[in-house]
Amino acid sequence: MEYIYYQEIPKTHVLNGIMELHKHVFEGSELKLAELTDKKNLLIFVAVDSNRIVGFKIGYEYNEQTFYSWLGGVHSDYRGKRIASELMRQQHEKIKSLGFSKVRTISRNKRRAMLLLNIKFGFDIVETFMSEKGTHKIVLEKELS
Repeated sequence: MEYIYYQEIPKTHVLNGIMELHKHVFEGSELKLAELTDKKNLLIFVAVDSNRIVGFKIGYEYNEQTFYSWLGGVHSDYRGKRIASELMRQQHEKIKSLGFSKVRTISRNKRRAMLLLNIKFGFDIVETFMSEKGTHKIVLEKELS
């Protein structure tokens, strides 16, 4: 397994792999290029197995101190192999080196594996809210030490 990060929108073949995987992980939901282009200090991590994108983690600057860990997922064929953990570990290491002191993410109870991984990695639940679509969301934050 190879792990690569980008501090910009990656080349087409990598971007297409991320978009395909996003659709797989998020039940057909499409990630559009326009959603990535307006993010300040975009950071993308990917897990690659034989030139196939099998995991990704995308985030961007929330404010000067806080990095927002926005999207991530691992292909169902590769789950249980600690890929999500490694992507998160690398993301936190990199954003800390870039001067961020906190990382923030939003999850849902429906995505229990991700919620548990966040808690395992030291995130605290700081609030909950209902989205415009009526989905219960959980906001988590972690101080980077």
